[in-house]
Amino acid sequence: MKVLIADDDPQLVRALRITLTAHGYEVVAAPDGPSAIALAAKEHPDIVMVDLGMPRLDGVGVIQALRGWSTAPIIVVSGRTGSADKVEALDAGADDYVTKPFQVDELLARLRALSRRVATASEDPVVSFADVTVDLAAKSVSRAGERVHLTPTEWRILEFLARNPGTLVTRQALLKELWGTEQVTDTGYLRLYMSQLRKKLEPDPGHPAHLLTEQGMGYRLVLG
Repeated sequence: MKVLIADDDPQLVRALRITLTAHGYEVVAAPDGPSAIALAAKEHPDIVMVDLGMPRLDGVGVIQALRGWSTAPIIVVSGRTGSADKVEALDAGADDYVTKPFQVDELLARLRALSRRVATASEDPVVSFADVTVDLAAKSVSRAGERVHLTPTEWRILEFLARNPGTLVTRQALLKELWGTEQVTDTGYLRLYMSQLRKKLEPDPGHPAHLLTEQGMGYRLVLG
C-alpha cells in the first residue's frame, strides 16, 4: 500500500516515513502543493496524506486538483482545528481529517480504514458490523440472520456509508448523494433517517457504536 505524504515539515515527514514503513506501507513525500500533485500523477499512491498549510499551493488546492482525476482516499493531517477548515477540506474532497498533534495509533487506525476502502473499491463487498451484514451487491441487510427492511432512502444512506467504511462522510456529500444537489441545506432529514437506521441496526440505539455522528461535520460507519 503506497502512501503519499504532502507536508512541508521535514521532521514530521521523517517520523511518519519511519512509522509507516515499519507498518508495511511504502512512503513517498512532497514538500509543497505542486510537487504533491506531480508526485501523485507519477506514483499513483493508494492513499494521500495532506497538510493544509503548505507553500506554493495549500492543501485544499491540492485536494481539489487531485479530485479532478484521482479517486484515492485523502486524509488531511493539519494543525488547523477550526470546524470551518475541516468542512472546507472535506467538501473539497478529503475523506478524513486528523488534527496535529495526533496519536500515532489513531492515525494508523484511520489509515487502516482507508486501506479497507481501497481494497474493496473495485468490487461489491459484504460489509459487517455487530450482528449486521450489508450485502452491497444484493442490496440487502440482515441482522442476526434475519432480513431487515429499509426504506429506499435509508438504504442509500447506509450504502454510501458502507462503501466508505471508517471514513468521515460529510453531510453535504450525503445530501448530494440523496438529492443530487449541494444546495440542500436542511440536515434535519439526515438526523431523522440516521435515527431510524440506528433503531433498526444498532445494539443500543441511544448509544450508537457503529453509525456515529461527527459533530458539525457528518457521519462515520465504524465496523467491528
